[in-house]
Amino acid sequence: MIDFARVQKELQECGREKDSSGIRVSPKSDNLARLTGIIPGPLGTPYEGGSFEIDITLPDGYPFEPPKMKFVTKVWHPNISSQSGAICLDILKDQWSPALTLKTALLSVQALLSAPEPDDPQDAVVAQQYLREYQTFVGTARYWTESFAKASSLGVEEKVQRLVEMGFPDGLVRSTLEAVGGDENLALEKLLSS
Repeated sequence: MIDFARVQKELQECGREKDSSGIRVSPKSDNLARLTGIIPGPLGTPYEGGSFEIDITLPDGYPFEPPKMKFVTKVWHPNISSQSGAICLDILKDQWSPALTLKTALLSVQALLSAPEPDDPQDAVVAQQYLREYQTFVGTARYWTESFAKASSLGVEEKVQRLVEMGFPDGLVRSTLEAVGGDENLALEKLLSS
């Protein structure tokens, strides 16, 4: 049976510290077994400036069993499925301890964004790109962050449409935007110079 008193306490702790950590956890409804976590993208990474939503389901054995977490926000990362959002992280599996909390689990997920482990991938395609074409990986990860993790930024389709209206071919616009991490001004400069 889930220890709901502990879950309430953990939610209060996250609420008190959300300004300093940037990590937020809230119930999806009255059911405390279904939660939503938000983590900021770590500074100095392609995920910087993004806000990433994580779906959290607490199993009946929580806190003696790990929470089930997966990204709702699309992420380009070797240890996160680009299709399903599944996360490959030891503390969410066999290295979980009841001493850990939702906040420490989310901090670990955030740390994983900073330090990918391509030798133990969740997404083999992304891991291969990370190992063989690192700059392409960084550009793609930045582009995905711009496209899916920044609420304030314009959607990719609006950027594509504006650049296509300037007379550039759709495919070239999309590949150029991806290469520059979604920055519309840089894409325009690159398109004009080609």
